[in-house]
Amino acid sequence: MASLVTLLRDMCYPTPRELALAARALADEHPREVRLRQAGTSRAGQPLWLLTIEAVGPAGARPGAGRNVLVVAGAHANEPVGGATALALARRLLHEPAPRAGCGWHFLLCADPDGADLHRTPRPYSLLDYHRHFFRPPGPEQPEWAPSILAADRLPPETLALTALIDELRPVLQVSLHATDLGGSWVQLTRDVPGLAEPFGKSAAELRIPVENGASDAAGWPSPGPGIFVIPQPGSEAAGAFHPEDTRLSTWYHAHRYAGTTAIVEVPMWASDLVDDPAPHPDPRRALRMLAARLDGDTALVAGVRAGIPPGPPPYADPAAAALLRAVDWTLALIPRIITEWTGDAAPTEATAAYIASIDAFGRRMSLRAAAMLLRVMRAQGHPAAPGLDRLVTGWCEDFAARFQARWVPVATQVEHQSRTVLATYERLTAAERAG
Repeated sequence: MASLVTLLRDMCYPTPRELALAARALADEHPREVRLRQAGTSRAGQPLWLLTIEAVGPAGARPGAGRNVLVVAGAHANEPVGGATALALARRLLHEPAPRAGCGWHFLLCADPDGADLHRTPRPYSLLDYHRHFFRPPGPEQPEWAPSILAADRLPPETLALTALIDELRPVLQVSLHATDLGGSWVQLTRDVPGLAEPFGKSAAELRIPVENGASDAAGWPSPGPGIFVIPQPGSEAAGAFHPEDTRLSTWYHAHRYAGTTAIVEVPMWASDLVDDPAPHPDPRRALRMLAARLDGDTALVAGVRAGIPPGPPPYADPAAAALLRAVDWTLALIPRIITEWTGDAAPTEATAAYIASIDAFGRRMSLRAAAMLLRVMRAQGHPAAPGLDRLVTGWCEDFAARFQARWVPVATQVEHQSRTVLATYERLTAAERAG
């Protein structure tokens, strides 16, 4: 198996199996400080691996005793950088033990290995290459989002394993490692972490990663600094932008019952400086109407092709095809609500150019993802409409990259920025606790 350093140098995202093998090698190399154990099992029977870097100092080393940090990777199948970051952070902590003083660090290496196996792009060379093998499960099948959609007795085993870990570790900080296909970097917090914007922004500038100042995922949320967004608290009216899921019912808030804080750290695979432009947009409502009209038209094209695939009997009973089609239908069902948000009375009259660019990217990826997943099913079955949909996906990917002047961010750079941000979040959180 290639080492983590080799994988990052060669711009590869490690697979769940490679993550587990690398973690086992790390545990064997440092038996007194590192442990690897199975924290659960996926729906398809794959192990969910937890890598622990033991605490040092007076708090002891037992998991659950003293302070703990829980880092979650791979919660979204199409965002594969988190596993590489988790392993890089683990190695870093062995050489920089200060954050381990009285604090154990625990890394869930891949929260959704089944989804990760279906999204197979370990070495994407372009947006088109990335979307050729794209998969993102529908909301009820995503480990972090499922509690915001499903009843407690219907939660998937990945979610149950994650919440059980939170109950066991009672983390002072939970970090969820995420990524965006094209755009910039930003952080979402369930509670403000004072001073985080400074080290976050410094890291992004040093690594030439734009800061997403108007992230569509965080529309209307408080922002204590560039690229830092605080999720509205439970009980408030603002739940989340354009999604049926209520962010505050996700596993991100499960740590709150133990006075913990969750940070969601986003990094881009391809960067665009358009999402880092704080200048006022001259006419955001008109821009949103135009983006909504384009999304409506693009969606109609995909939905028309989808209508040609009947539900039910083989060959579409294949598990992979069924999962892809569930994801297509979920994505298409979200879009009318998005269009209503963009064209309704609540649409903003003032917005930055960065915000409109983020909305533009959001809309493009919604229809593109649905088309890409549908194309995978159609190509596998030799559907006669596949070539036409292939040309559509190719054109959309090329237009997306050209419009946003996309530039690839090497995997090692993505990992470095996420790692710095995780450590800075813990450092600033700890400083705030001391000051308070």
